[in-house]
Amino acid sequence: MQLRYAFRLYPEPGQRTALARAFGCARVVFNDAVRAREDARAAGLPFPNAGELSKRLITRARHTPERCWLGEVSSVVLQQSLRDVEAAYKSFFASLKGERKGKRVGAPRLKSRKDARQSIRFTANARWKITGRGRLLLPKIGEVRVKWSRILPAVPSSVTVILDSAGRYFASFLIDTGPDTGRARWDDPDPGSAVGIDLGLTHFAVLSDGTKIDSPRFLRRAEKKLKRVQRELSRKRKGSRNRAKARLKVARAHAAVADARKEFHHQLSTKLIRENQSVAVEDLAVSGLARTRLAKSVHDAGWSQFVAMLAYKAERYGRTFVKIGRLEPTSQVCSACGHRDGPKPLDVREWTCPACGTLHDRDVNAAKNVKRAAGLAVSACGAPVGPEPVLAQREETGSHGIPDQSRAA
Repeated sequence: MQLRYAFRLYPEPGQRTALARAFGCARVVFNDAVRAREDARAAGLPFPNAGELSKRLITRARHTPERCWLGEVSSVVLQQSLRDVEAAYKSFFASLKGERKGKRVGAPRLKSRKDARQSIRFTANARWKITGRGRLLLPKIGEVRVKWSRILPAVPSSVTVILDSAGRYFASFLIDTGPDTGRARWDDPDPGSAVGIDLGLTHFAVLSDGTKIDSPRFLRRAEKKLKRVQRELSRKRKGSRNRAKARLKVARAHAAVADARKEFHHQLSTKLIRENQSVAVEDLAVSGLARTRLAKSVHDAGWSQFVAMLAYKAERYGRTFVKIGRLEPTSQVCSACGHRDGPKPLDVREWTCPACGTLHDRDVNAAKNVKRAAGLAVSACGAPVGPEPVLAQREETGSHGIPDQSRAA
């Protein structure tokens, strides 16, 4: 499996200029490649292959007065932009043919220097390295200071330098690894230990053992500050430096909310995976719920990110992860006798089973049914259900097409 380890970068002013130049050159090559393909399609000609685009847009262009500045950055960065175009078109055509799972992917779009996220990728051919002083040496950029928060478990195959909307720089290392040997520091759970999880809004998660985990509601708690900085931004004149500063404040405020939410998801998912051999959740229709009056609360909860973390951590540490179907009537069935009592409005938080007389907490009963349904799903096929494919924690550079909804952190 592939894992990503992201660390904060602190480039010096001269290095920021070099990184901005690299971001711009990679963006120009990407846009040139997209235009070349679109021009060929409009003319009814076959698409130029990667080798032809490399000669035309990089090798020859660097010796022309209009594109001579492409020689100021590493050629590996430019080549990776062409690879991203190839990958984007492959995903687009696979989506058109129905060969790609998940949401349909749109055709690659042109990038802009005003995009919220800029990134470049260095592979092993670029000869980047981590110096003895713990700095990241990048070709034609220099030694960049890194805030190391952990030790890399293996030698990375590539590093992606990212500039986010809040003006922060990150180095994202891609590592190919098998099952994590680091799990030896954990006490192995009981082989029969399993937990069902019912995700909600009042409580972020309710476990089948009755444990209720409150929802932190990071966005709701930060709304007052977000409104203030957004109001300040709306009062600044467009194109002014003060507006740019205000926009950065808004981006940093939103980044703080997103970081707090991700940290909460990481801690809770790690705890559940560490203490249980099997974990089961319900496949929620997040996109549908996001179109209701509960949209803000649904986005604030971040269920998809949490479930994705459970999936890749289960694979990493040898646990069983099961996602039951969203049509399973977990809130309608008595977990004690199996009697189905029918749908109930959301304001009904407790109910008594008419068949056996058991008083149920709605969420705890649903969590127990999730666990039971997951057990049936495991025994039906005669083998444990494996987790879904795991993506890297941070996205690679690529197109601005419609992204796939699956992701991991």
